[in-house]
Formats: sequence, structure tokens, C-alpha cells
Amino acid sequence: MRKVELVEGEFYHLYNRGNSKQKIFNHKSDFERFVNLLFLANSKNSFNFFNLLKDKHIYDFEREDTLVDIGAYVLMPNHFHILITPKKEGGISKFMQKLTTAYVMYYNQKYKRTGGLFEGKFKSQHLDNDRYLKYIFSYIHLNPIKLIKPKWKELGIKNKIEALDFLRGYIFSSYLDYKNSNREQSIIINKNPFPNYFSDAKDFDTEILDWFNFNKEL
Repeated sequence: MRKVELVEGEFYHLYNRGNSKQKIFNHKSDFERFVNLLFLANSKNSFNFFNLLKDKHIYDFEREDTLVDIGAYVLMPNHFHILITPKKEGGISKFMQKLTTAYVMYYNQKYKRTGGLFEGKFKSQHLDNDRYLKYIFSYIHLNPIKLIKPKWKELGIKNKIEALDFLRGYIFSSYLDYKNSNREQSIIINKNPFPNYFSDAKDFDTEILDWFNFNKEL
């Protein structure tokens, strides 16, 4: 039984990783599939994901009523993080079941394997205060830095511009969607239910740079 009750209108940090910390994304196409599913699985309706994912215009698909609002996300080689709020009772659980089931089916078929991929059910943290919620925005978007600076939290970031450039080039997160990007994946997130912590793209970068200076708190 899940210890954290997932209540409509509240904010949550969801995360999961591969069994024994194994990779869950081996190639660019795997990342892309999961990102596409973040969009398609967010609907109260049931669809044939296999057929929909053949369409080159996935983000034009009309989902009708969505289950959750996503405020931020990041995919890493062996885990993922999602900032989320449910729009309906049971919305998060249904969304995550659709998302992970569809991805595991794809992954197992592609790599000719069977069984589970993730380390049990997804984990959740209730973001019950404003400071914690704002922190998670930064925590999620800073995750990719570990790919180029594995010990950056201990050793710090000497070249902050290089680190920012890397984040801007990392397309498997919602970082670009807070940089006023017009990419089609921007439709995955809905900023409206979440506090407006960043007045513009420059303010968002300032927040990220501040965390480079106070990295040990992450």
C-alpha cells in the first residue's frame, strides 16, 4: 500500500529507476518513446499506443480530459523524475500505470526480454510546502549535470556557462519549456496549476545558477 496519499490539487514528486539501477533508456529512440508517452498516457481515455506512436504528428492528437498536470520532468539513463498534480481522484495512479505499462511493453519487445523493468512501483513525495516545491523544480532540471560532472555536488561547478549550455542542449527534460521554447513537446507540461516562481527565462536561469553556488543542499 502506498504510504503517500495522492490527493487532487496537491503537488507530488514522482520517481523510479531500473531494476538493480539498470538502464531503462539505452538509445535516443527510447528517451523519445517515453517522452511521447508522457503526452499520450495523460488522458482518461484508452488508446492503442502502438498505432498512435506511428503518427508523425503525435502532439496534435486530441486527448480530451487529462488525468494530471505535469509541471516538470527529466529522463536519465536509469531513472526519471516527474513533478505532478492530479486533476481527478486516482489520476496519478492511472497515468503512471498507463505510462509505465506502455513503456515496458515497448522496451521488452524491442530488446527481446521479459519481466519487470522498473524497481517496483513508482515512488512519491508530497510537496507540502512552498520552499520544498520550488526546490524540486531546480532539483529535477539539474539532474542531467551528473552526466558531465558526476561529482558536481561535492566539487562544485567551475564553468557555469558550460553547465547551462549542457542543460539547454539536453532535450529529455522540461528545462527548455521554461526557456520559452516553442518545441512541440512543450504541450506535455501545464504551468498554470503550479506557482509562478520564474517571471521569465532569465529569472529561471538565475535560479539554476544560484543552485550551482549552493550545490551541497541538493
